[in-house]
Amino acid sequence: MRTLIIAEHNGQHLNEQVARAVTAAQQWQQPVDVLIAAAQPDALAAQAAALQGISSVLVASDAALQHPTAEHLAEIIVPLAANYNVVLAAHSAFSKNVLPRVAALLDVNMLSDVLEIVNTNTYVRGIYAGNVLATVQSSDATQVLTVRGSKFAAAATGNAAGITTVAAPAAPVGSRWVAEAFNKSERPALTAAKVVVSGGRALGSADAFAQVIAPLADKLHAAIGASRAAVDAGYAPNDLQVGQTGVVVAPELYIAVGISGAIQHAYGMKDSKVVVAINQDPEAQIFKIADYGLVADLFEVVPQLTAAL
Repeated sequence: MRTLIIAEHNGQHLNEQVARAVTAAQQWQQPVDVLIAAAQPDALAAQAAALQGISSVLVASDAALQHPTAEHLAEIIVPLAANYNVVLAAHSAFSKNVLPRVAALLDVNMLSDVLEIVNTNTYVRGIYAGNVLATVQSSDATQVLTVRGSKFAAAATGNAAGITTVAAPAAPVGSRWVAEAFNKSERPALTAAKVVVSGGRALGSADAFAQVIAPLADKLHAAIGASRAAVDAGYAPNDLQVGQTGVVVAPELYIAVGISGAIQHAYGMKDSKVVVAINQDPEAQIFKIADYGLVADLFEVVPQLTAAL
């Protein structure tokens, strides 16, 4: 049998997590194909074909795929799944929207956020916000799953896989794309940054968040993150939210400023190589997962740290 990877992209470039999904797919030791569904797929297909470990690139092209819906993508993926025993993607907002629908249409279980592939049908995944690791086994003929990209190295390039066109059914009646808006920033993308500086509710306001967190992030050439409490309070936009209901990051350095360390936030950053916590509360949960902790007033020490860099 074969493995099919559903590629996430922005219309011009593959998401960097696709290369990590390719590495995960090698665990089955069987041919790996990747699906590119796009309005203008040529450049994307070439990028996918260059990834080491890819046997074939499947291209579904349709004007409606300029802004695809989960319903439309599922209509493309489900017929293809008959030729595959594994359908996977990197764990993200995109795959969480598409693959559960695919699993439901195939009448199989959905395995989300897999951390380790033990063998061809056994996986390790986090439950209870990542505080417990569960080893699960699937008996489904077709296994549908998402894998946490930070747990797998990115596949190298230099390959020249073949490219094949597949059918792209018309977009079904249902949800439709309306609009999208992006926060423009010169900083690294949150999911790809080597350094992340995150702020929490203790900052007290959006102005304080910007005045304290942004200068430190600029000095470190870091991405900016936020706890859910900070986002809910309006201190930061929700695309900066790190945690169970936000994004999962695993940078070389994660600095948590004024963040208590609730399990939902820890879920999104505990794979960071080094965690530094700054909090005035010595009992804050964040100190239990921090490699270095500073019990101090963030409004005093963070500007001092920024000035010293």
